[in-house]
Amino acid sequence: MSTPPDTELDLDSLFLPAWAQQPANKNLYAKYEGREEHEPRRGDRGDRPRRPGMPGMDRSRGPRDQRGPRSPQQDRRGPGGGQRRERDFAPHGGRGPTPERPAPQPLPEVDVQFRPDEHGVDSLARQIKMTGRAYPLFGIAQIVLERPERHNLIFSTRKKPDGSAAQPLFVCALDDTLWLSEHEAVAYALEKHFNTFYQADRTQTEPPKGTYTFVAQCGMSGVILGPPNYHDYQNQLRKLHTERFARMPFDAFKARVRIVKDEGVVKKWIDDQSWKTDYVCLNVPEPLRLPNREEVEKHFRLTHLPNIIKAVESHQMSGTASRAMPCRALHRLARENWEDQKRFPLQLATLLSQQFASRGLQFFKVNKTVTHVSVARPHFLDLETTPVSDSVKRIVEFIHAHPKCTRRKLFESLAPAATVTTQPMAERSALPELSPEASAVIGDLHWLVHQGHVIEFANGTLETAKKPLARPVKPEPAVKPRPQPAAEPPTTEAIAAEATVESPPAAAVSGTGTTEADTSVP
Repeated sequence: MSTPPDTELDLDSLFLPAWAQQPANKNLYAKYEGREEHEPRRGDRGDRPRRPGMPGMDRSRGPRDQRGPRSPQQDRRGPGGGQRRERDFAPHGGRGPTPERPAPQPLPEVDVQFRPDEHGVDSLARQIKMTGRAYPLFGIAQIVLERPERHNLIFSTRKKPDGSAAQPLFVCALDDTLWLSEHEAVAYALEKHFNTFYQADRTQTEPPKGTYTFVAQCGMSGVILGPPNYHDYQNQLRKLHTERFARMPFDAFKARVRIVKDEGVVKKWIDDQSWKTDYVCLNVPEPLRLPNREEVEKHFRLTHLPNIIKAVESHQMSGTASRAMPCRALHRLARENWEDQKRFPLQLATLLSQQFASRGLQFFKVNKTVTHVSVARPHFLDLETTPVSDSVKRIVEFIHAHPKCTRRKLFESLAPAATVTTQPMAERSALPELSPEASAVIGDLHWLVHQGHVIEFANGTLETAKKPLARPVKPEPAVKPRPQPAAEPPTTEAIAAEATVESPPAAAVSGTGTTEADTSVP
């Protein structure tokens, strides 16, 4: 039987109690070999005689209760009873305080986001839908973070107010490694993938002339630099510092160089100088030979850099690749963000909730604190007003009367003669044939769980959906009459227009077609 991949999570086994996740016969002290009876313990003095000056004794006066008044010299003794000395408080050496460690380098200004693997989310959603159980959302997020195969990381740049990147990111297309600078990415590509672009060709030349009895050798890497009076010594020293110890001050690096007078080491340097190394360019239209590594780097930048090293604003990699990032600063950044998420995986839980919601799952809180994900939200079943079968009613009444009961207890009570099972209905295919009574109980319980009337938690306990509390009716506020706006005084034009409309024509008043003279005062 093949082992499922790490992305295929088994929620039923992962949410078991701690004591149930280990085999009962596991010996927790298998690697403990014990201790022989005659073997002395650390700090044990055995039957050594008590020496003067030990606790409770004074070297000159015997027991403490027989000592007289303390002298001024004895008053200078420290808290431990010993004479204080100047070297105890010396800033360097002796018992002086330990010098403080240098502060760590600041983390790069890059955002890191943890995203669950899509295949793992599909597997989780499928299990939740089939079983109907409710699992804590943050607990699932913790499980996803435990193994690097279950999540991915997205690195993205932060923007300055002017729109530029606070810390640029570069990707090596040969193996999708992420870097903080173009120089680091080029050095990595030439070190790890040198044979892809160039081939070293050694030809024998004349050995260096003269007699050499000692050479200089790097104390950290072991590279032989040659005699200090050799014409190429300074170039080799600078080259080694630039290529391998650029972060170290040059003076500190130079102080680690030692003089070696071993004949074998001197002979090895002479043999190395008797050969000349050229570099043949590969994957180029015309053959080309380069004399040294400096020319190789220049050729790489001009020919291969645009296609191999690319600046990006965001880059996604698997959790497994993030654990082996060659860039130390980004590796430390990913590690600290992972530790923060392990303490409180809010970022990953938010993404999981969005992905679960897109797959049709529901969310609810238990005791208004712990968010759970399930196939349905709790929905109260009112047995007095909702017509249900007698089997469904018995299941609901039993779960309501027995808080934190399990499937086993439910079957022992409602179907004692049937085969006892503690598995949900979706996992019933691997069980033996059940009686009609047990099948009816399983079917009704499956319906209740998927309708939200019964909640089955990750630890196997069953609980009925609670009746929602009646919300208090708020009295409607009395409607106050709106205050009428104060009327503005009419203008002269409005008064004249109103008089023209309401006054009857003069012909209608007099009965003739003539109009009367206007006697109104303007």
